[in-house]
Amino acid sequence: MRTVPMYLSLAMLSILHATTTAFVPPTSFLTKTTTTPTTTSFQMSKDADMTPEEREIAVEKALKAMTAFSNKYIANTSTKYCSDLSIPAVVIKGLAEHKVTLGAPLCPCRYYSDKEKEAKDGFWNCPCVPMRERHECHCMLFLTEDNDFVGDATEISFDQVNELSGGAPGIV
Repeated sequence: MRTVPMYLSLAMLSILHATTTAFVPPTSFLTKTTTTPTTTSFQMSKDADMTPEEREIAVEKALKAMTAFSNKYIANTSTKYCSDLSIPAVVIKGLAEHKVTLGAPLCPCRYYSDKEKEAKDGFWNCPCVPMRERHECHCMLFLTEDNDFVGDATEISFDQVNELSGGAPGIV
């Protein structure tokens, strides 16, 4: 079993940090979109009108759904999880967070100038096109046997995801 390189652990920590806030600041509810060169409008996130309790329930439901999806996809594609289960746990958590905020499981491992547009486009929605076409998952969620970081696990539980990712996003 190999250990995950520090740069990957740091990348996963940045995803974790970006998706785990007890309170979502009001400015994060707004996505800036330019309608004309001189006019700017704002769109609300999918979870902007939720109470903290409603958001907590939605995130927990999405986390359970994304965990079940990941386990099923692993089984259907003969792939495995990373040897360090905190990597898939944080990725699953990011997917669940995007499911609640964007309405789609947009890959949490990439930078997007317009997340809503990318989620609607679908190319980077999990499983992304590179994973579906070539079994290439840059998030290290679904690994093939030839990957240096592949582990033995073909299943991860909701409790493991919750524990290894630092708790459900948005839940204090």
